Amino acid sequence: MIKNILFPVDFSRSCAAMATYVRRAAGIFGSRVTLVHVCDLASHNGFELYVRSLQNIAEEHWSIAQHKLDSFLESEFPLANCPRILRSGEAATQIAEVARTGGFDLIVMPTHADRFRRVLLGSTTAKVLNDADCPILTTEHAETRTPMALEHRIWVCAIGLNQDSERVLRLASRAAAEAHAKLSVIHAIHDSALGPIRFLNQEQFGSAEEKDARRRLEELQKTIGCEATIRIASGPVREALFDAARRSDADLLIIGRTPRSGVLGRMRDLTYGLVRDSPFPVLSV
Repeated sequence: MIKNILFPVDFSRSCAAMATYVRRAAGIFGSRVTLVHVCDLASHNGFELYVRSLQNIAEEHWSIAQHKLDSFLESEFPLANCPRILRSGEAATQIAEVARTGGFDLIVMPTHADRFRRVLLGSTTAKVLNDADCPILTTEHAETRTPMALEHRIWVCAIGLNQDSERVLRLASRAAAEAHAKLSVIHAIHDSALGPIRFLNQEQFGSAEEKDARRRLEELQKTIGCEATIRIASGPVREALFDAARRSDADLLIIGRTPRSGVLGRMRDLTYGLVRDSPFPVLSV
């Protein structure tokens, strides 16, 4: 399912720290990794423009970028096995285009966590999430944490029970089966009341809404042929999903990105908040 991984790089520390996550994903799926960098050939200072032509400046910037790309993380991703692609232009647009035209199955990139992270995702990451068609793996903890051991494969898939739910669960189930991961499904029923998040066990009767949600999830699994554990939570949706992932000791949270349409496109408020604030790596499909 995931044979070709695209790893956008900008030579930053957070990007270098993502190497372990990329290698883990490649190891799980037996994938080939390709690095891509997008340079800005139009950048220059006044002195450069005074002594050289724009074409000469652009050629030098391209040459420098190519050298940096070829030598970046060379021990982790040898040139002989991991191709490099150099593009120029607007970074997110070029990354999405390379992923689409190159037939890539997964993009892996950081969210560039820092003290302003709670306010805004990196603009490039946010735009790639909105524009790219393939699944995208993001994480904020690349610089401070290492991935779980390769054998630790516990995945949680968040399902909203909307028209896109079957597609999301089908992809999650297929990927988990291929990766030999234990998959569980979590559905959160919004409840703005203060208090701890409540999880409904199968033995509990619960409200009519909770019983209906379990029934629909069971029917959805039968349609797909999935046998994941079902959990239903009641509380603020984002917090309930994170809590479920913590309780499961998950090393991956899978969420859906809606088909791109309308003004907001794929990056609706909940999707944006989950990717931005998740304490776990997020696979958005």
